[in-house]
Amino acid sequence: MVIIEKSDMKKIRVLFICVHNSARSQMAQALLLHLAGDRFYAESAGLEPGELNPLAVEVMNEISIDISNNTTDSVFAYSRQKREYDYIITVCDAANAERCPYFPGKAKRLHFGFADPSTFTGTSEEKLAKTREVRNEIKKTLENFIEKIITDN
Repeated sequence: MVIIEKSDMKKIRVLFICVHNSARSQMAQALLLHLAGDRFYAESAGLEPGELNPLAVEVMNEISIDISNNTTDSVFAYSRQKREYDYIITVCDAANAERCPYFPGKAKRLHFGFADPSTFTGTSEEKLAKTREVRNEIKKTLENFIEKIITDN
């Protein structure tokens, strides 16, 4: 059970969802909190939670964000708990985004699709470089998202 701090109650609540909650949604959650944790409360979950992707951990460490102790969580468990969000953002492909469960409340659904690091092929360095590119794409997308949300509010 997650305990929400009183200071988090007034923040814009965001849930990031991907297939395994192992890389993209984990990076998105950590980046949003890093970039604007004073205004946003973020969680992440997966359709089929797996193991935390070591490449995601490594590329986040490169920018001094440690996700190594994060857990992978089920979006369906969050739905059953009737958690409420302002934004539910899928970061997987569009077909998997359609599998997401219903969440009560006023949540706006957005889709920001990114390549899945678990599917990358090549040498370790090539896979790391591709994961770094995904991290940078997520960061840029979230910077634009933050700017738009803050401007609109």
